[in-house]
Amino acid sequence: MVFSSTTFLFAFLPVTLILYYLANRFGKGNALLLAASLVFYAYGEPSYVLVLLLSAVANYLLGLLVAPECTHRKAALIAAVCFNLGILFICKYLGFLVSSLNAITGATFPVPQIPLPLGISFYTFQALSYVIDVYRKQTPPQQRLSRVLLYLALFPQLVAGPIVKYHDIDEQMEHRDVTAERAERGIRRFVCGLAKKVLVANTLAGVADALFVASAQLNAPGAWLAAISYTLQIYYDFSGYSDMAIGLGHLFGFTFLENFAHPYASTTIKEFWRRWHISLSTWFKDYLYIPLGGNRRGSLRTGLNKAVVFLLCGLWHGASWTFVVWGIVHGLFSLLEEVTPLRRLPRTLGHLYTMLVVTLAFVVFRADTFGQALQVLQAMLVGWDAQHMGASAARVLLWQQLTPTTLAALAVGVACALPVAPKVQAWAEATLQPGTQQLLLDGFALVAGIVCAATLASGTYNPFIYFRF
Repeated sequence: MVFSSTTFLFAFLPVTLILYYLANRFGKGNALLLAASLVFYAYGEPSYVLVLLLSAVANYLLGLLVAPECTHRKAALIAAVCFNLGILFICKYLGFLVSSLNAITGATFPVPQIPLPLGISFYTFQALSYVIDVYRKQTPPQQRLSRVLLYLALFPQLVAGPIVKYHDIDEQMEHRDVTAERAERGIRRFVCGLAKKVLVANTLAGVADALFVASAQLNAPGAWLAAISYTLQIYYDFSGYSDMAIGLGHLFGFTFLENFAHPYASTTIKEFWRRWHISLSTWFKDYLYIPLGGNRRGSLRTGLNKAVVFLLCGLWHGASWTFVVWGIVHGLFSLLEEVTPLRRLPRTLGHLYTMLVVTLAFVVFRADTFGQALQVLQAMLVGWDAQHMGASAARVLLWQQLTPTTLAALAVGVACALPVAPKVQAWAEATLQPGTQQLLLDGFALVAGIVCAATLASGTYNPFIYFRF
């Protein structure tokens, strides 16, 4: 399935922006943005707009019932958790559960084939954050259904995040301004994210896909190329979409929090999760880890709480045991860092250790089956012998992927995954005049935008990995 044609995307955004700015002059900006968001979602998933609408109506009512003045507010909170997780379970995990039971018990229960509504993991967590925030008295209940629906359906971050907590934008839902400077900043950020996605992530996605499909034929260099390509692909894909969402947010007057902070510069797994998919990790911290007791009830309970969080974090990403194992691996190393010297390694060794764990774990995350994951991991670790290195199929496969475009994407990907941009920005601010800086930024955005548009128009490989989420 293709989420949206290039023609639709090229037309949708400029038309929506023009209509929004016109409608906003008459106080109807939110109404226009809500209508545009529903059209955007319906274009990709027409039938599942009903699921989104049901979620909005139910959580709007439940938000009113958990208000401080309500008598049975705790029961309403429990109902909200059950409702939201119930919808997520039915749509995303019911088939997985039945197929797993069949595999374990030998039963032949029919496996439900329920297409996964696009973005359901994101907007379900947002709905939960709204109701819980009201219950905790962090924000008043929203009296207008349209505002709750806009919060859940807001198209810049609906299908790929970041997860926006209600208390972070509740005031922005009512009052926000768009200045020329902010709009310019939003366009630059959007183009930066688009370049990450189109020029780096999509290029490396083709490499990773080709090599993982041929996992049984890989030698060590091919397997490492597959693993590194996917590690960079998922970062630039995910952070690219986050950049685009943040940039679009500026164009409509919203300020979304940062979602990535150079996670591949981390020196521990704990630090990695402070930098990687920040909106998800903070959601689990605020709404699961701390309510479970956090680190306030002794080391054993802390370890158990972390294990639960990482297990569910893995499962959140997809209905597969490979995602569960990926979460467990990160949880295990996070716990090991608490009781071993791993967190006190010298910075260079700590960085190498962290990236090794992250890269190997992403092999399991990317693999379609455990068998495929084991083939890639085995080739990475023991595929250096003469038999593997000399295999003609492995050599041909490797050289087919090492094109100039791939090498350029790898070089850019590795360089920009490290915190290079802040250093370049600091150098530019210290040495260049403000007008020159602005000219360079605008020039980069213009060139990158033209290249991305030409690449998309050519119909090159453009995967959307969030169907699994």
